[in-house]
Parts: sequence; structure tokens; C-alpha cells
Amino acid sequence: MKFYYLLSILLTILFSSAVSAQEQHALSVVPIKSHSIPAARLFVGGTVAAHKSVAFSAQMPGRITIISGEEGDHFKRGDLLVKINDDELLARRQTALAQFATASIAVNNAGVQYHRQIRSPSTSNNAPGGMGMPGMFDQLITNPMSEMMGTREYDVERGADIFSARARLDQAHQAREQARSQIQQIDTKLRDTWSIAPFDGVIVTKNIEVGDTVQPGQTLLVYEDLEVLQIVIDVPGRLIHNLTEGQSVIAQIDGLNDKILVKVSKIFPTSDPVRHTTRVKLTLPASNQISPGNYAQVWIPVSKDAMQKRLLAPASAVIERGGIPSIFVVNKQNQAELRLVRVGEQLPSGHIVILYGVKENERVLDKPPAFITSGYVIK
Repeated sequence: MKFYYLLSILLTILFSSAVSAQEQHALSVVPIKSHSIPAARLFVGGTVAAHKSVAFSAQMPGRITIISGEEGDHFKRGDLLVKINDDELLARRQTALAQFATASIAVNNAGVQYHRQIRSPSTSNNAPGGMGMPGMFDQLITNPMSEMMGTREYDVERGADIFSARARLDQAHQAREQARSQIQQIDTKLRDTWSIAPFDGVIVTKNIEVGDTVQPGQTLLVYEDLEVLQIVIDVPGRLIHNLTEGQSVIAQIDGLNDKILVKVSKIFPTSDPVRHTTRVKLTLPASNQISPGNYAQVWIPVSKDAMQKRLLAPASAVIERGGIPSIFVVNKQNQAELRLVRVGEQLPSGHIVILYGVKENERVLDKPPAFITSGYVIK
């Protein structure tokens, strides 16, 4: 019994030593070197994106009452996507409509009074008189005598009455227009409580649920047209002159084995002042196997006679994590650091061009085993 126990311990020690030796043997550290290579074409990494994308945000505070669908649901242009509670706005609109009706009545009344003042002058400024003979005496004798003696000017008074009537009519018109403007303002706010699909598309991100209370500026959902997809890449300035709008180039989408032909649809007129790259959009052919967010590589043509200095690393040192090329860099403390890189063309020598992510003379881990993670100490 003791013999089998000792034998098992011995085998465990031998196995552990073998695994440890195998791990240490598998860890090969190589430096990044620069070489001049013919620049026939270069890879530029990018991302698949929707041709049209809209992020709806709340314009009014309130409570969500309607959400028409979930992620992946399709809608037509003009369909309702999200609605915010508008009871308070509707009540304010009813009040504004009542004010508009009152102002319209005031306009009609002021108009009638103005025309009456034109056609039949008011006698409010005349001296009071009685009925019958006293009133006739005032009209025929008293009033003319007052005007002749200069104590009253009846034409001036009549002009003032007409002006006053006209002013009341204008004020009534202004009050009605003010009520109309209030209704238009409320209608605008009511439209802001509705999120309407601007084109045929799909909900890709939903950040709310029915009953949530939202504030202005809060993102409600992201809506995209997935019928037309495009690749968005940032091309270095030295390569941008080799592309023209309408030109066809080769691309490969992560997850697809076959290369596809894409067309340059948009070259941005300005460059990034920090990265010194120009954004380019390329239209993809219709495919149900491609989704926004996929990693893509685009072949950019360059001069055949040009020689470019490029950083090279063993192709076996580049791994993919989440579909994105990565490489383990060994720092000065001999710790492995996972770093994202942008790769170019793979050479017949077994090396691959590193466009971005590492520097010359940095050390990288070749053929990293699966157990290697960031922070692993290379002995």
C-alpha cells in the first residue's frame, strides 16, 4: 500500500515538472523589429456601422407611457417608437384654446365698435342734454356755440374716439395672436413627447421601460437602418491619396472566410489633428451575416515601387480576443501585457505588419499559450 502511495507522489512530481518545463519551453519572447518592405497594399482596420443611426433623447421631462417594441423589432417610417406622458400639456392646451376663443370674441366686438364709430360717431363727448326739445336745443344751439367760442373742438374729439376704437381693436388682435402663439408652443412640446421613426429601421438599443421617469437629454433608444451597412476606417495621411470616391477595394469581415468587394462612398474633407488620419466610409453589399460592430479589414492600395519601413512581428504572436487582433507585450518587469494592435499584410516569411499598438524593440510573446493573461510573470 505504501509502495503505491509513494509511486503516485513520484508520478505527480514528475508530471508537474514536465508541465512546468513545457510551459517555460513554450514561452518564447521576441523583439519587434522594423524592416523596409515593398508596399503593394496595406491593411487598415475598421468597424462595420449602420448607414443611418439615430439616438433618440428625451426633450421633455415626464413618464414613459408607450414603448412600441424591443431590440431587433422593425418599424416603418412614421411609426411611433416612444411616448412620454402629456396630460399636463393637453390641459394647458385646453386653457390656451379657451383664451383664444375669448380673444376672438374680443376682436369681433372691437371691430364692430370701430366700424360703428366710423359710421355713427359717439355722442359721449357732447354736452348732456335731455329728451325732446332740450336735447334738440343742445344739438342745434349749445354744441355749435361751444365750438364757435373755442371751448370744444368736436372734430378733434371724434378723431380721438376713432383712434381709441382702433387701438382697442389692435389690442384685441394682439391678444388673439398671443393666445395662438401659446397654442403653437404647446403643440411643439406635445410633438417632443413623441419619438417617431424617421426612416425604416430597427431598434438596436433600448435604455428605458414603461413607467420610467426621464429628464431632458436622457437617451431613450438607438434606432438604425440595417439594410445598408458600411465600413468606417481611419486611413493614415500617406495613404489617403490612393483612394477616390466610387473606387472598389477588397475587405474582409471578422467571422467571414471570403473576402468581399466594397466601394468607397465617402472621404471626409478634414483629418484628425491628433492621429493624422482621415475617416473613410465604404459601402458593404447586402448580407445577413454582417452586423454593426463587426471588426473589418480593408486593403488600401499603394505604389508598387514604394518601400515602406514597417514593424514586423511573428504572425503566431498575434491572437484574437473578441475578434480584435491583440498581442502580449513583455514589459521591463517581465510581465505580460495584453495590447490591442492594428495589423497589416502577412508576409511569406511568416511575419505580419503591425501598423499600430507596439513600438520598435519592444518584446512580445510568440505563440502565447491559453493560460497566459495580463500580469503573468515570464520567468
